[in-house]
Amino acid sequence: MANPAERLVDLLDLERIEQDIFRGLSPDESLQRVFGGQVAGQALVAAGRTTDGLRPVHSLHAYFLRPGRPGVPIVYQVERIRDGRSFTTRRVVAIQQGRTIFNLTASFHSAEPGIEQQLPMPEVPGPEGLPTLADEVRSHLGALPEAFARMERRQPFDVRYVERLRWTDEELKGVEPRSAVWMRAVGPLGDDPLVHTCALTYASDMMLLDAVRMPVEPLWGPRGFDMASLDHAMWFHRPFRTDEWFLYDQESPVATGGRGLARGRIYDRAGRLLVSVVQEGLFRPLRPAESAAEGAGGGAADGG
Repeated sequence: MANPAERLVDLLDLERIEQDIFRGLSPDESLQRVFGGQVAGQALVAAGRTTDGLRPVHSLHAYFLRPGRPGVPIVYQVERIRDGRSFTTRRVVAIQQGRTIFNLTASFHSAEPGIEQQLPMPEVPGPEGLPTLADEVRSHLGALPEAFARMERRQPFDVRYVERLRWTDEELKGVEPRSAVWMRAVGPLGDDPLVHTCALTYASDMMLLDAVRMPVEPLWGPRGFDMASLDHAMWFHRPFRTDEWFLYDQESPVATGGRGLARGRIYDRAGRLLVSVVQEGLFRPLRPAESAAEGAGGGAADGG
């Protein structure tokens, strides 16, 4: 059986069914809706497959319009907006069962000489001395719940929180809306730069909205809100490998009106800023009967 990293590469390997039309698999997992990072990563693959491959993607802007249904293939239609001297632009629409669930605009550009500056990486401990997420859960509960163990077996990324997880409302007092995690794919992803970019796009939606929830409720355990990604934007500054450690530093400047905004900065081990991310999410209070769901993460939202 393929390991989770190999399954991620397979998930991003779309079938071309026409010149600018692709079909992607959607795993039949025990989720209410297709994971938003999967749709964004697959859409970016579709966009990249219609370029000459010489210009890397430098930005993407996307909206999650309807929840995707697990187990049902998704069709990606690419529109070639522009092939200029410096920039290439593509628009992608994701369709499932005849309905648009997602759209994305991506721009491709080769690096040029110019200004060089960045905000420094936060001073944090390295990933090697930090517990894995499974270790954190095991130390708190004494054993891994079966639902978590199943999720862990198919998780394509090793995730290690810089600060220990908080498990009770008492521990949340005074907590700021910030979070930082070290991440890397659990196995090699090959040498195609587009695969690494799309894999990081997948990972970027995994816990960015955690920063919004940090002061309100524990990240793992019964949830008080139905969460869903509404839109997602990324800017890719430098080349990187997603199967090497990167720090995902996250913060939420505001949450109001049933929505929360989160910003992320992704650094490599050398402290170079690789990617900037911004996402808005929907946060609807759950009824008591619904709040037994456990876990965290983004997903495609029903914009209605």
